[in-house]
Amino acid sequence: MPEKSPKPPINVDYFEDLTGDISQTCAEPVESVGERISTLRREKGLSLAELSKLTGFEVSFLEDLENNKVQPQLGTSIKLSKALDSAFGRIVSGVGNRLYSITRKSEEIPVSRSTSKKGAQEIYSYMSLAPDVKGRHMEALIVDLKENPDEDMSVHEGEEFIYVLDGTVALKIGADDFVLESGDSVYYLSTTPHLIAAKTGTARIIAVLYGK
Repeated sequence: MPEKSPKPPINVDYFEDLTGDISQTCAEPVESVGERISTLRREKGLSLAELSKLTGFEVSFLEDLENNKVQPQLGTSIKLSKALDSAFGRIVSGVGNRLYSITRKSEEIPVSRSTSKKGAQEIYSYMSLAPDVKGRHMEALIVDLKENPDEDMSVHEGEEFIYVLDGTVALKIGADDFVLESGDSVYYLSTTPHLIAAKTGTARIIAVLYGK
């Protein structure tokens, strides 16, 4: 009996092609993120003070989010979605209306940016790979990381998988520090304090977040 040919490895050419500038694909204004948060809060009938108690975020910070003076980090969006009883993706990339989503690499995808807590520095920008699925709790993103000298640690509900496409990534999980190169990956529970940023310059990753 002839031997079976070995199963070919996973083809990562698609991921290697995702190396363009995210800003070139901006099809939706960044301001919509703050509007989504405001809309969800009002739908729940919550005041900013009540949302502050649910999330632990200061009222002034929530006001800045809704007024687009600060762009929320992904961990912040997950905390808000939990407090507002909403799917995480509704804040990150809007409401989907389909049972599945196929994203072609030639298609424009909504882009959002995340800043430091005071909004003084852009930390990373990201675009959704599956914005069309309704009621999703998992979000697949292409993320362009920058250096984060403030080292803002994040902790929230959920799980995260990171795959490095390009550049060098500095990762901190609890008290442990790691350096990830292109082709490296990591999976961790988001309830452990964590920080991911470009070690130098910029880096690009695929991030899959589960934030129910």
